[in-house]
Amino acid sequence: MNKKLLLIFVAAILFAQTKGGQDMFGQYEIVKGWPKDISTLPGNDKWTYGAGQSVYAESPNRIFMLYRGELPKIPRPRAKMLTDMGPSIQFPIGRLPWRDATTASLPGGGAGGSIPGAPTDGWSGTLGVDAKWENCIVIADANGNIVERWTQWDKILQRPHFVAINPYDPEKHVWLVDDHMAVIYKFTHDGKDLVQTIGTPKVTGADGTHFNRPTFLAWLPDSTMFVADGYNGTRVAKFDKNGKFLLDWGKPGTQPNEKRPGYMNNVHGIAVDPQTRRVYVNDRGNKRIQVFDENGKYLFEFSMGEDPSDIHLLYIGADRTLWAADRGTSKMLKYDLDGKFLYSWGIWGDFPGGFWGVHGFSVDQEGNFYTAEVDSGRVQKFRPKPGANPAQLVSKPVYSAWK
Repeated sequence: MNKKLLLIFVAAILFAQTKGGQDMFGQYEIVKGWPKDISTLPGNDKWTYGAGQSVYAESPNRIFMLYRGELPKIPRPRAKMLTDMGPSIQFPIGRLPWRDATTASLPGGGAGGSIPGAPTDGWSGTLGVDAKWENCIVIADANGNIVERWTQWDKILQRPHFVAINPYDPEKHVWLVDDHMAVIYKFTHDGKDLVQTIGTPKVTGADGTHFNRPTFLAWLPDSTMFVADGYNGTRVAKFDKNGKFLLDWGKPGTQPNEKRPGYMNNVHGIAVDPQTRRVYVNDRGNKRIQVFDENGKYLFEFSMGEDPSDIHLLYIGADRTLWAADRGTSKMLKYDLDGKFLYSWGIWGDFPGGFWGVHGFSVDQEGNFYTAEVDSGRVQKFRPKPGANPAQLVSKPVYSAWK
């Protein structure tokens, strides 16, 4: 037995012999109070985070977080009887969330099929009262302190969806996908300069200069980039390391039961295997993962389950397994790269450690795990338990050029 297998075996035995407790948060413990609330900033005490769209851990001490603006900071209301609705009806009910941040936050009209307009389209609130469009890009350190706010870019954002750094880029440019703007932004590492925009702002399409509500990005070791396009688009677009369009594939399918290879609806999640260069595409509208070679040749597919399963994003880590966030079941799911189910963990709720609307996740080089939740309106940090079983942890990143 090699050393790695021995460590996994010993860790599994130790975990199995734990006295008391239960497995609520997998092999993690929640870091409560991380990050500090945006209300702790001077003059911002009446506001909290809006929908948590994405999170990316550049390192354990620099974590990017995307939010759809801010919402009023309101304490959980005391339960009251709603006699005007019927006998014995009360709200809020104990242990249930009481505010859905994704429907409360700007912009409105976020679901697939909607056509982006002004941020207030499809939203019934009042700006400055029910929500405000500030602090969309926030960076925290290992202790949860807010160390940077890229507020200078709030004005060019309409629905920030995904943030990441190409792990093979030693200059650490920061990439941000805005699905309502239909563009992909590339910033310098310090956020001072916007160095590239791929796509045409607020103009949808399906070619090298237009997207239709793009959602996620993934890179190969040579910095070839793949774009999941998207909520209304039905394709994957491939670009070279300089952002030059190379090719695309995908056709509009008929959801929710499209079976034909290469036909897609709501392309919401993408991951690549750096060894085989295979591209794993979340065909969310048809509840399947389609796997292609890097030029769009269909290879195989697998499903992660029928309703209520609702996969949002995919990730392939250093151990070459695939993890997916399932918003419908509030679980993290682990598969091998052939699609065989291996493990899952997660529990629904808006309490610390629970999941409600995981829309983004990331892992740092120490193995800390982060989630961004649209419904709870937050980002959370999970720390591996002492003696945690490595096979049940979301794998560390494949590579970081700056490690």
